[in-house]
Amino acid sequence: MQFPEHSVSRRSILAAGVAAATAVALDSSRATAATVPPASAAETGWVNATLHRMTLEEKVGQLFTTRVYGETADTTDPDAVSMNQSFLGVDNAAQAVARYHLGGFVYFAYAGNTRAPEQVAGLSNGIQRVALDQPSEVPLLLSIDQEGGAVVRLGPPATQFPGNMALAAGRSVPDAGTAAGISGQELRSVGVNQNLAPVADVNINPANPVIGVRSFGESPELAADMVAAQVRAYQDAGVAATLKHFPGHGDTAVDSHTGLPVISHSREELDQIDLPPFRAAIAAGADSIMTAHIVVPALDPSGDPATLSYPILTGLLREELGYDGVVVTDSLGMAGVRNKYGDERVPVLALKAGVDVLVNPPKMKVAYDAVLAAVRNGELTERRINESVTRVLRLKWRRGIVHSPFVDTAAVAGTVGTPDHLAVAQRITDRTTTLLRDEPGALPLGPAGKVLVTGWDDSAAPITTAALGRALTERGLTVDVLSTGAKPSQARINAAVAAALSHDTTVVLTNRAAGDSGQQKLVKALLASGARVVTVAVRDPYDLMYFPEAPTYLTTYAFNEVSMRSLAGVLTGAIQPAGRLPVTIPDPADPGTPLFPFGAGLTTV
Repeated sequence: MQFPEHSVSRRSILAAGVAAATAVALDSSRATAATVPPASAAETGWVNATLHRMTLEEKVGQLFTTRVYGETADTTDPDAVSMNQSFLGVDNAAQAVARYHLGGFVYFAYAGNTRAPEQVAGLSNGIQRVALDQPSEVPLLLSIDQEGGAVVRLGPPATQFPGNMALAAGRSVPDAGTAAGISGQELRSVGVNQNLAPVADVNINPANPVIGVRSFGESPELAADMVAAQVRAYQDAGVAATLKHFPGHGDTAVDSHTGLPVISHSREELDQIDLPPFRAAIAAGADSIMTAHIVVPALDPSGDPATLSYPILTGLLREELGYDGVVVTDSLGMAGVRNKYGDERVPVLALKAGVDVLVNPPKMKVAYDAVLAAVRNGELTERRINESVTRVLRLKWRRGIVHSPFVDTAAVAGTVGTPDHLAVAQRITDRTTTLLRDEPGALPLGPAGKVLVTGWDDSAAPITTAALGRALTERGLTVDVLSTGAKPSQARINAAVAAALSHDTTVVLTNRAAGDSGQQKLVKALLASGARVVTVAVRDPYDLMYFPEAPTYLTTYAFNEVSMRSLAGVLTGAIQPAGRLPVTIPDPADPGTPLFPFGAGLTTV
């Protein structure tokens, strides 16, 4: 499909395309019933028999997915045990399954779950073995946030991709599907059977602090097609896809981890902007959809976040959009869902609203006991619990988890990060780097000169600048690297300016410069020094708003190694820039006017 390349500011998005958006919605609605396969006799038999033999405690447990600390299911590591005792009241994953009859776990790097692919596979097998030893004999959903780009939990040697906004810059729906397919294969090989991706939010707010490059951009049509392609690819690989964050988190300047955003869109605007990707994903047969901790007055004037809103989850998602898959919450530890009600009320209210799976409650025992109590006192019926458990069991059957709960740890190396996968990821990424300005004589960088790579980097270590330095060196350049860290001090800025004056070209990296005056000062100081400067936003392309005078400007949408290799190719002329903006960069002097419109990019393709 060809996508219109024109200036699409937030204002124009809100005003344009009612007929087109309605057509997308109608097409998706018509396709929904046809793309959700009917239950087989074997599936129905297993689901009904399993539900019949489960106790109420086991049923309630199926509605919870939580994090757990440790590299193995039965870890005795003192630090992991201490964290698990604080969070879950047990020592490890094995004890958590036995105590709460859990439906799943979600893996995190910070929890020690994803140190290496073979270790993840062992953890998954250990957890599934414990689950199948329980009386209910139900395998678990093992989930992860592997969006690509800025949000990944399973790092190298797993194949890395540049993320959604970069894929959208490449404008290739097949590439988006290929990226999801490879990620899905690698996740399934280590026992992960649910990915909390793709992000379906349409990012039309440059100040969005939590979505940004996680989105496919500001075009509802482009996002819808790419989301649908990824849903199909993940699920073809045996991994349940999870759309997030319903009904759309793309137009907010508040992070729901720390506050409660309000989306002020009218119902017409929601239909034009936010809902098309969800409609398309439902039509593609998405296994699960994640709720957003956002208030949407046009859908529910109560002030409740969508996660707790019956009009949004049951009225809109279930009844109007016809969705009968699994609805999961975003983390219940986030401020956006905790501020209005206590932790013991949130899981009950979420289930009453239409949720099926409760993710990461702040205190597992409090949440689990609250749901049990609500059933026993009649606030929730067991029939309502059965509805959600049926959806969860159905998903586990359809994704092959019931028949194949275990993975072959010896086969992991033959799937994860293979040369073929890495080569495909590099080719896809090479089509995403976007060149917006090119000062005459600045590019390509020639092998005769000296290049300084400086600017933003991880606060713990100079990972990104070092990766770009290596990639440029491999292409024959003489390169020095001077990281200024995540928030450069005046001393580091001065050092970078001094170093720039002794190099022929300085490549300065920025990352979310909107939130850091030090990065803004660094770029401006380099530009004022008289040195030749190439500025690169390695996350949000909107950084240019804070130094619009930059004469040469590129954006990669991601700061991982695969993105830095592509950037090095473009900088040296070995790769022709092919990416086009999937968002509008507003003019800081006149936000209603684009500095660079949707579709901008100096390309030869």
